[in-house]
Amino acid sequence: MGTNRLDGRTFVRMLAGGTENLSAHSTEIDDLNVFPVPDGDTGSNMTSTMSKGADKLTKLADNPTLEEVADSFASGTVLGARGNSGVILSQIFMGIGAGLAGCRDAGALDLVRAYQQGVSRSYAAVANPTEGTILTVFREATEFAASKVTEKSSIEDFYRHHIEQARDTLSRTKEMLPVLAEADVIDSGGAGYLAIAEGMLRALSDADYVPEKVQPKASGSRDVNLDAFTRDSVLEFGYCTELLIRLQTSKVDVDSFDTDVILDFLESHGGDSIVCFKEGDVVKIHVHTKDPGQVLSECRRYGEFLTVKIENMSLQHEEILVRKGSAGQRRKHLAVIAMAPGEGIAKAFRDLGADVTLGDNPSTGDFVDAINGIAADNYIILPNDKNVVMAAEQASHMVEGVRVHVVPTRSVQEGHAVLSILTPDVPDVDALVQDLKAEADNVTSASVALATRDADISGQHVQKGDFIALFSKDNIVSDRKDKVQALVELLEGIEGMDDMEIGTIFCGKDVTEDERESAEAAVEERWPDLQVEFIEGGQEVYCFLVGLE
Repeated sequence: MGTNRLDGRTFVRMLAGGTENLSAHSTEIDDLNVFPVPDGDTGSNMTSTMSKGADKLTKLADNPTLEEVADSFASGTVLGARGNSGVILSQIFMGIGAGLAGCRDAGALDLVRAYQQGVSRSYAAVANPTEGTILTVFREATEFAASKVTEKSSIEDFYRHHIEQARDTLSRTKEMLPVLAEADVIDSGGAGYLAIAEGMLRALSDADYVPEKVQPKASGSRDVNLDAFTRDSVLEFGYCTELLIRLQTSKVDVDSFDTDVILDFLESHGGDSIVCFKEGDVVKIHVHTKDPGQVLSECRRYGEFLTVKIENMSLQHEEILVRKGSAGQRRKHLAVIAMAPGEGIAKAFRDLGADVTLGDNPSTGDFVDAINGIAADNYIILPNDKNVVMAAEQASHMVEGVRVHVVPTRSVQEGHAVLSILTPDVPDVDALVQDLKAEADNVTSASVALATRDADISGQHVQKGDFIALFSKDNIVSDRKDKVQALVELLEGIEGMDDMEIGTIFCGKDVTEDERESAEAAVEERWPDLQVEFIEGGQEVYCFLVGLE
């Protein structure tokens, strides 16, 4: 017999199962990236997004309604959304959550209606929806399930039909998008969604299946501004301390252990932003404290550590520091938040006036935290990557009482050019934003990267270890064994190169001093009239990021 009504507790288990299955397949989903450059981390982005949703579920009561589960999970995915795939996924669950509003539990036909709202919401979130992506996989799977489900259908029936069509549609995505056909891969976002749906059905079908807590996969390096805490600094904010403890039978009665003893200790010792909950024999703790040593000593009275993370909150790392209120903080007319995937890029952006720089691939929540962390009347966000624009746009609608403008810069090079002309004290911010958008459109962006696998793309046969030249991260125009040679050939192939006046080239972490000098000499010799600046960007993926005007 199947499940006639889906309740909140079961849905929690299903969402955890979907998150776990996605995490297990994250690397192979990442490998479906069309271009042989490791910056299309769809699996990692979707896993991070789902994990943020799963984290929200830990704060629910023991017997939540279906509405409470769906709403809480959806809100978590929105703040945790990374990349386009993560944003679309968060909108799918926002739609499902809206469709389950008022439901203590739900039948198969109720799920059909909720999933249909997921289709509408996700398509509405994309300015120009492209078929052959996660959108198509989710839509066709939902439409097929809707055509098969009746009042007598079980919840398992709904998901079996849904998954059956998702698999079929996913296999056909390479027929829908020429770029997938050329690379001979299926759509990575669709593959990620299928992994989620299959994990949810697995958890539904096996009542004893209890997936372990999923730890979000790192989604890209973050900048650590060590100058934020000097030898003369005073520890004002304390340490963000996170622990996972496995309770030990030699120390406590594990089954009856009450986490209130830890909560009472943390509160009595001045802890702030406290989260403490127990899952089986594992206790998770999050606290802001001036003395993490005391916390560690106390917690070892009850068990042993599985993981420990302690961060000085004056430093920008995994998340932007959120200052409590704006007392003593001068309110700015305009604040600028920019994505900067390298320490050198971040420094260059700050020198040009960026107030906050975020590391590679920031989430919607990272942008929201950045906005909340600085007092201003107006904000400008520079996402500096086409896959980050949707997360920035989503964040711009989530903060009330201020004006947030997204200048949809599609590359670091566009962001640098925009910052170069930015005048922060201009009274007409709307006019400024239009000027910045026009400046971004004037930039020609190109790059050189190391191929991490063999590929046939854009008419080129690329071998692993080659240095490939790309326009706008989408079009491979050449590949060479030498990165400097690839750079020169890239520039020679740019239409109107001899008429370019200004150039900026960010050198990646793998570019040696000799290679940089060789590149500078080659560019100066070939284009003596070009005013070009080489900057130590420190980015991970791209050897050279080239911006020309």
